[in-house]
Amino acid sequence: MDGPKHKSMETVALHSKEGKWIMVSAIMASSMAFIDATALNVVLPALQNSLKATGPELFWVLNAYLLMLAALILVGGTLGDRLGRKKVFMTGIFIFILGSTACGFSPNAGLLILFRVLQGIGGALMIPGSLSLISSSIDEKQRGKAIGTWSAATTLVTMGGPALGGALADAGLWRYIFFINVPIGLLALFFLGSKVKESRNLNTTEKLDWAGAITIALSLALLTFGFLRIPAVGFMHPQGYGSIAAGLLLLLLFIRIEQKSPSPMVPLTLFRNAIFSGTNLLTFFLYAGLGAGMLFLSLNMVQVQGYSQLQSGLTFLPFTILMVLLARFSGNLADQYGPRFFLIGGPFLAGAGLLLLSFCKQTTGPQEYWSTFFPGIFLLGLGMSLTVAPLTAAVMGSVDEHLSGTASGINNAVSRISGVFANAVFGALAVLFFSAALQKELKSIPLQPQQQQQVMTQALDLGNAKVPPALPPSQKKQVTAAYHRGFIEAYGKIMKLAAGLAFLASLMSLMFIRSKPGKAPGSQFQNKG
Repeated sequence: MDGPKHKSMETVALHSKEGKWIMVSAIMASSMAFIDATALNVVLPALQNSLKATGPELFWVLNAYLLMLAALILVGGTLGDRLGRKKVFMTGIFIFILGSTACGFSPNAGLLILFRVLQGIGGALMIPGSLSLISSSIDEKQRGKAIGTWSAATTLVTMGGPALGGALADAGLWRYIFFINVPIGLLALFFLGSKVKESRNLNTTEKLDWAGAITIALSLALLTFGFLRIPAVGFMHPQGYGSIAAGLLLLLLFIRIEQKSPSPMVPLTLFRNAIFSGTNLLTFFLYAGLGAGMLFLSLNMVQVQGYSQLQSGLTFLPFTILMVLLARFSGNLADQYGPRFFLIGGPFLAGAGLLLLSFCKQTTGPQEYWSTFFPGIFLLGLGMSLTVAPLTAAVMGSVDEHLSGTASGINNAVSRISGVFANAVFGALAVLFFSAALQKELKSIPLQPQQQQQVMTQALDLGNAKVPPALPPSQKKQVTAAYHRGFIEAYGKIMKLAAGLAFLASLMSLMFIRSKPGKAPGSQFQNKG
């Protein structure tokens, strides 16, 4: 191999004392971000009542964090590689703790949105740091197992988030969703500071690529903002298409800057590696399909099938159990046999699960769960359990250690953007599908043109559509049934599209992933200066 090899700290065994402290710290820090992401959705009604928040304010309470995270996560990963992974990771945790504390004490929605931005900045430094520290510190032969352990543990707390949020909201303690991060974060900081060595590129003299960092942050921020606004303002509003167009132009400018930079923030040679490019394409398609599928499955259960929020949350328990049982195991097997089989079969099974779920029609409620939704959720969970750890290990293993933070940042940015993209595009498509299905249904109901228009205006609310109060009781029943049938038809189409994305992810593996594990040629990833 030509060119000087970048060196990081010596790796340690997963079961060594330091290996265990690295895992504990990484899992604890990641858990803060993942709990917040899922639990906050459940406490939103309590938060809205307490702070007298408007609908748009509530939207930005959720998405101010996501916007900052998506914009800066790539920068966060690269800073860790350049300045020291432990240092940047700890800085991210500290900022996240400050943001969480401020969120918990926020007296109004405006300040809460501002402090969610602070949380997003902390998360952008913290989230890629956890995987980067594992990848650069744990022995290569055990890396897949370590990432599988991280995946299983973080999935457990992620899926437990809604139950925790529901319990706190019912007790009138929604602010503790934020306060709970403080002791977890302080413990993680203590373990990192006292038990874990620094991990950095020992022989790099490269300067930070500020032009690239600013350009990509603005590009990702505009892309995310555009996709977030589409469901509210539509595709043809300047806030939607204008932001996305500007984001894409800045992305092209970023590529040009990186081509000319002597020390690029993202070495474009990374993408010459088929495994790296293929796994990121796989990530985009799979997580877009998964995000849309789980969102519309939850909406269907609660708004149409008669499940409570708690019952809807519990329906994903098989998914969680499979992740906990199989993620570490599949990571271990991928270490031995390579990731190809898992990254073809896993997304294919997930797609089969989403396809199976698309055929679920109107049910009588939770008592029919085992014969209707369970088989699809089981297949989806099995597919994701076989995919997550091998996918992450393949991404991290396809680059040299000195770029592990950059690789983690890119992959995290791809998964975040794909989720935002899926919610925006599928949200808009669902309204189109629902409106078309509803128009067909209304042909058999004797309504005046004005009444028909009132019924159709509710299509924007999808499964939460309300029957106009002026209708006579007999027609109210018919319109309610039409809403349910129309939503289920739209849901079926969305789930089939989500399944198609998962199958496309499987195809990416078939095309790009090699049968045997191993890095791409080192010369592609080394600084030639």
